[in-house]
Amino acid sequence: MTSFEDLYRRLLKQAVSPNSEQPAAEPPDDHQLDCLLHPEKHAPVWQIKACGCDSTQNHCAAACLFNAITRDQEGHIIIDPDRCAGCSACIDACKSGALTASRDVLPALDAVKRAKGPVYALIAPAFLGQFSAAVTPGKLRSAFKELGFDGMVEVALFADILTLKEALEFDRSVNTEEDFQLTSCCCPMWIAMIRKIYHELMPHVPGAVSPMIAAGRTVKYLYPDALTIFIGPCIAKKAEAKEPDLKGAVDYVLTFQEVKDIFEAADIHPEQLPESSKDHSSRAGRIYARAGGVSEAVRATVQRLRPDRAIPVRTRQADGIPACRAMIEALKKGDRDANFFEGMGCIGGCVGGPKAILNRQEGKQNVDRYGDEAAHPTPLDNPYVLELLRRLGFDTVEDFLEKSDIFTRDFD
Repeated sequence: MTSFEDLYRRLLKQAVSPNSEQPAAEPPDDHQLDCLLHPEKHAPVWQIKACGCDSTQNHCAAACLFNAITRDQEGHIIIDPDRCAGCSACIDACKSGALTASRDVLPALDAVKRAKGPVYALIAPAFLGQFSAAVTPGKLRSAFKELGFDGMVEVALFADILTLKEALEFDRSVNTEEDFQLTSCCCPMWIAMIRKIYHELMPHVPGAVSPMIAAGRTVKYLYPDALTIFIGPCIAKKAEAKEPDLKGAVDYVLTFQEVKDIFEAADIHPEQLPESSKDHSSRAGRIYARAGGVSEAVRATVQRLRPDRAIPVRTRQADGIPACRAMIEALKKGDRDANFFEGMGCIGGCVGGPKAILNRQEGKQNVDRYGDEAAHPTPLDNPYVLELLRRLGFDTVEDFLEKSDIFTRDFD
């Protein structure tokens, strides 16, 4: 029987080049084929072959923070799509290579071909350099157009907007030495951990959507028949896009690795394409992709918003699930040397995501350089943010804070 990787590559090649000749292949595994053709039916992590562990080992289940993995009476692994947050810890823990991240490229490419409205690639702030150092934002935008996309939107612009929202929430809510805020607008792993394990802290989490959801909702508000495809280094974003109160903002989530696979199958070389540049995000939004970026962005924006504020933003951040849990446990015990707490599920932040192509140190350097190149330091200085908010019906900062349903979620 053909291997999963061979099946994936063959079907991907057929999707981008329907008339290409394919070598004869053995019949595919029905489960593998169903996962590739209908990923929406499955969890963000797939079992692609028999598990080599015996029933007493359960390395993958032990690694799962959310109890998403169990075994049936015959010892077969069961991954609960409703519990799996896509953290990929089980994939790393699996000793037999039986688990892999979901791959949504086949239905996503089919949707691009069948789209009746504009198709937008929503690219995560960690993208710079992921497809080689020679691939500039403008060249990457041209590459997506080669695939049939109408445009590429930098999600960093919406990180700008969420920075402004969190800064305004901080200014409204943190007014004594006992008050504190947990960031809510970036990492789905951080939010899932607070919601499911530390639910008592939810009153300290402002109801902000992630920049990914904000981008998808905004595009669909402006172009109701648009197709939105998010691209980033994170598997957990696949689970986030399917959450009941967020579903519909983003139609598909692909990883950087999946997009790299598409470019290779389609024989597209982004570094050779012409520039198609648009520059809309500030430094604050661009640095969201690395650990500490959210804290730095919110602190700078609050200072810009209220330079005479009696209680300034004092930040503390953790990256990686163990460090995030340690920070929260310390917070629960009264260790409040800060009043703004940022958590990132991956070490290094999004640049350390499981499907980043670059190593996290190089990714961080690219993000910092791109941030330094931004024309505007904070969202309050960014005319594109202010213009976009006006187009969405927010005439004042007060309107944005009180009526920003498009950027707000209802945590249960």
